[in-house]
Amino acid sequence: MTKDIRVVIAGALGKMGIETAKAIDQDNELELVGLVDIRANGEKFSDLTGIRQIDLPVDSDLDLLIERTKPDILVDFTNPQAVYNNARMALANKITCVIGTSGLNEVELKQLERLAMEKNVGVAVIPNFAIGAVLMMKLSQEVAQYFPDVEIIELHHDQKMDAPSGTAIKTAEMIKSNRQQMPVRNTREFEKIAGARGGEVDQIHIHSVRLPGLVAHQEVIFGGVGQSLRIRHDSYDRVGFMPGVILTIKKISQMQGLVYGLEQLL
Repeated sequence: MTKDIRVVIAGALGKMGIETAKAIDQDNELELVGLVDIRANGEKFSDLTGIRQIDLPVDSDLDLLIERTKPDILVDFTNPQAVYNNARMALANKITCVIGTSGLNEVELKQLERLAMEKNVGVAVIPNFAIGAVLMMKLSQEVAQYFPDVEIIELHHDQKMDAPSGTAIKTAEMIKSNRQQMPVRNTREFEKIAGARGGEVDQIHIHSVRLPGLVAHQEVIFGGVGQSLRIRHDSYDRVGFMPGVILTIKKISQMQGLVYGLEQLL
């Protein structure tokens, strides 16, 4: 069977990279043509991971990999220090990008959007590929018009490099778009320990927890007079992100410009 979309993965030896490689390999419309990770030096993916059905080598140089494999899509699960340069290089070569790595700022997003439009390709920046997490964010956005007082607790594994998570920031942005302007609260409040009240995005406090044993979890807590409402999503296994990853690859391959958030593709 001829496959339509050629895909390379950056950060292929990370936990999300490994799951994505397996999911792409099993899809009838996608062809996994290249893998790259700075921790590798040409060893076979099957030898490094024990996944015998994928015997591609894992390169350490993304530029050379792209030149050799001529992919349609780059999927990036690297780190906040590498993702922007990876995406710029791919877009400059007219390669559509799917970015699951957190850490891009607003200036970088605008520059990637401009470059994608210039090259007539797409770039999808997805804070969370779990469809349940997207529904959590959309529900939180709806609730905000009735319960404007809200805080967010996000919990991730202890290897996550950035805090707060992209999902928490995106949730706060969506809540802000649908709630009334909030007055300044509790001016006498002070932190006996710096950071005890978490970070703040548009008057929404975000608290980050990092512990071994966790994967990706978020709770949005709304408070009202005499009541509260909690919306929570839990990811227990990264395989739960894969339907969203595959959907994003297929949808963004037919689009141009920037798409931010999986909800834009559902």
